[in-house]
Amino acid sequence: MTVDALRMRRPETLADLLDAYGRELQSVAYLILRDRAEAEDVVIETLLTAFEKGGSIRDERALRAWLLRVATNHALASRRRSGRLVRLDVVPDRAAAGDLGAASLTRIALLDGIADLPIQMRAALVLRYYADLSVDEVATTLGKSPNTIKAQLQTALDRLRIHLADPLGTSLGEAANHA
Repeated sequence: MTVDALRMRRPETLADLLDAYGRELQSVAYLILRDRAEAEDVVIETLLTAFEKGGSIRDERALRAWLLRVATNHALASRRRSGRLVRLDVVPDRAAAGDLGAASLTRIALLDGIADLPIQMRAALVLRYYADLSVDEVATTLGKSPNTIKAQLQTALDRLRIHLADPLGTSLGEAANHA
């Protein structure tokens, strides 16, 4: 139905795609880029790409994976373009941080750990565990072998475990030296 509408280049198809996939595309882009405005731009670019080239998709079931691949490629390209910019993180006041629940603190630590991952590793992690693509689909999306993706995912998960165990990045020895 949507693929047929893309073939006919119906403008209302953009709204349908946005309703059906916009939130997921924006979330994937945000988790890769860590910038809401850039993630919104990626969604728009993805929808425009779908409108221009989506008619070549033969199977309706392939549309979601194809859109995720396009969004990921746009996000990675955006990241490469803005790689020379230095972003300043806004740190919440200590009083405000005390008001957050334990789940929120864990989520913040997890997002911080994901942000510290290399961009390709971050993309693989987001596509595998957020977008729920299989390892083979992630490999196809990123143009890598499944073994490379498995290695990247393993390394990413190991780094996240270490980061969550010690979100401030201090070792026990460093903490003892400062005490």
